[in-house]
Amino acid sequence: MSKTQNENLPDAENPLGDTGKFVQENSKSLAVIGIAIVALILLYVGYQKFYLAPRAEKAANEMFKAEEYAAIDSLNDRAISGDGSYPGFEKIAEEYSNTKSANIANAYLGGLYLKKGEFQKAVDALGKYSSTGSPVVDPLVLGMLGDAYSELKDYSKAVTYYKKAADKSKNAFTSPMFLKKLGLVYEEQKEFSSAADVFNKIKTDFPESFEASTIETYIARAETQVK
Repeated sequence: MSKTQNENLPDAENPLGDTGKFVQENSKSLAVIGIAIVALILLYVGYQKFYLAPRAEKAANEMFKAEEYAAIDSLNDRAISGDGSYPGFEKIAEEYSNTKSANIANAYLGGLYLKKGEFQKAVDALGKYSSTGSPVVDPLVLGMLGDAYSELKDYSKAVTYYKKAADKSKNAFTSPMFLKKLGLVYEEQKEFSSAADVFNKIKTDFPESFEASTIETYIARAETQVK
């Protein structure tokens, strides 16, 4: 069968159908698209290897001083803004975005802003943090967001983030700590039944935790308010 005859067959008898015609008529366009895709892949690999990797290494090398300052209360401002010789977390987070160091810098910034009472700045910094899979840092960042929203009296969001923090990595360190804070927010909202439930969860699920050692007092206080 000739090419012309094949093209004139109805779709049911023409195995190429419209797809065959499309490929034949647009072979040059498809080739261009293919070349563009390959070019994008090469650009991405180059971006990762020759741009992000060196920046990540430089950021990690520069951040150690800010981490030292963060451990000393009187030097927290230097940890945030730098000291003239070494950058602070603000600069690292801004200039080295898309690196692990910038991600951790945002977590540090959130904690430092909380200590300074700059709660909206804490929310902004912590909101830029991306989960890394860490069983400690990830829930702590969520919990600090809960703290910031609590201080801003946005209790609805505080509840949301305390729940996420308690559930993110269930362990006897972070989970009971944020469950307790969740219970306190419920008390602030006069949701005493919910508060009692959360405090009892600490008692039953994390009996060996530090929070469990004093939780009976909180349970009794909440339950006496339940109507």
